[in-house]
Amino acid sequence: MQPTVKLYENDAYLRRFSAAVLACEPEGQSWRVALDRTAFYPEGGGQPADTGTLGGARVGHTLVREGVIWHHTDAPLTVGEQVDGEIHWEPRRDHMEQHTGEHILSGTLHRLFGAENVGFHIGDPAVRMDTDIPLTPDQLARAEAEANAAVRADAPVRCWYPEPAELAALTYRSKKEIDGAVRLTDAGGADLCACCGTHLSSTGQVGLIKILSAQHYKGGMRLAVACGQRAQRAVAETWRDAEEAGVLLSAGPGRLREAVAHNAANTEALHRRLAALQQALGEAWAAGAQPGQPTVFFCPEGDGDTLRRLCLAVTGRTGAPCTVLAPGGRGLTYVLHCPGGDARAAAQALNAAFDGRGGGRGEICQGSLAATDFDAVRNFLLEQH
Repeated sequence: MQPTVKLYENDAYLRRFSAAVLACEPEGQSWRVALDRTAFYPEGGGQPADTGTLGGARVGHTLVREGVIWHHTDAPLTVGEQVDGEIHWEPRRDHMEQHTGEHILSGTLHRLFGAENVGFHIGDPAVRMDTDIPLTPDQLARAEAEANAAVRADAPVRCWYPEPAELAALTYRSKKEIDGAVRLTDAGGADLCACCGTHLSSTGQVGLIKILSAQHYKGGMRLAVACGQRAQRAVAETWRDAEEAGVLLSAGPGRLREAVAHNAANTEALHRRLAALQQALGEAWAAGAQPGQPTVFFCPEGDGDTLRRLCLAVTGRTGAPCTVLAPGGRGLTYVLHCPGGDARAAAQALNAAFDGRGGGRGEICQGSLAATDFDAVRNFLLEQH
């Protein structure tokens, strides 16, 4: 079958077209259709496939095999007929924004730091970009600033197949060796790269490039990037979060770091005061306990560390088993300490009697009970000990 004429290579803004159906074959619950020409971009090069309509059928996916672009449709088309096609424009426009922005940022990272782009995928909600070398936050900030300067310059973006002599004289990026004709994309002077994708006609149409996150990955960096409308939404959502956080912290955007640091210092001071109060409570309980006598206490508030601290304070005085319970889980949470012994048997009996879960090793066990009646649990434990 003859290769499909790729209308999108000459006009990435072409939304509607007509073409002849060359083949229509069933494939599972759908069909795959080949045309003599198409504006549908097939999945490849990190860019998702276009979707849309073809004749009276919906196109859910598009792939290329040996030069033939196959359109996966939900209904068959008649071979030999002329059909009208229309791509879904909003996803295509988004892909063009992301792809063009990726070129600008990748070219900038390469020019500034020699970073090679070794992975690219337009995902949702962000574009994934992988570099072959690690980059510092300052380097990424500089690259982002210079990439956006290229956006503001609003320079033309050019895609073409150079003649062999012209290609040989050019220095361009490419992730792999390419046999035959090479299609180049010049992203307004910010990048020159072998690429088969669809792009905007000028850098200014990208609008904005924003690096959302960066992490070390396989000796390099994995970046999450948003361009165009995605970047605008990301910035708007982040700003909204900052404003809402500012209301809680009584500080506006731009002063959140200072407010969070102040809040963290206050929280740490509260933790120290709480620990001191818990220690005092444990000592008061211990003072009222009889040496050698098992004890069971109820704490209205407290996490596992609190219960453990209180329990150890009491057993340090009595030398006898102690259990501290508090509201939590499905009913009550507990910490059980048997100094010098094995707490597991007592914990197993407690769990069996009150539909409990938990355990431990050696002297201390902890868990939760379905029961909420403290007196019933207390009486059971004192009888067991």
